[in-house]
Amino acid sequence: MCSPDCVLSNILCSYKGEGVISSSLEKVWECLKPVPNGLRVKWDNNVKRFELLEQITEDISICRTVTPSAAMGIIAPRDFVDVILIKRYEDGTISSNATNVNHPGCSPQSGYVRGFNHPCGCICVPISGEPNKTQVFSFFQTDLGGFLPRSVVDSFFPSSMAEFYSNLAKAVKSLKDF
Repeated sequence: MCSPDCVLSNILCSYKGEGVISSSLEKVWECLKPVPNGLRVKWDNNVKRFELLEQITEDISICRTVTPSAAMGIIAPRDFVDVILIKRYEDGTISSNATNVNHPGCSPQSGYVRGFNHPCGCICVPISGEPNKTQVFSFFQTDLGGFLPRSVVDSFFPSSMAEFYSNLAKAVKSLKDF
């Protein structure tokens, strides 16, 4: 389900995940879409807060994501500032694509280590002939910033991604039909 591909450059690790969620694409996307006050902060243990800094177009925004401390406090709280593109395709696929950006309205803040997402995102793909199943691909290339031992990063990301898929499936199951 998840596989790491780590490169040592300020501990930039690339991770990709893949899973099938037993629900419609609309429900899965409702749980994943990167919006303030969205469902993601309720179920994703790695997203404590999500803030809109600037809406550039209907599908492009600049956002700040705040993460809690992790790995029993070894990893301090982080924040990430990204430009995000939401893209919808003819077959129903929806992708959320992001990469780090500097924004004048959001300089590094006390109490958080500024991390940097390199091109990353989630892709929701409808499964042909199975309207109540959605294939979800995720990929992350994250520089957590700060001074973390490589072993901490190597142990955190794979378990974190497995938890991501498990919690997403639970969140989708808890949604009412719409």
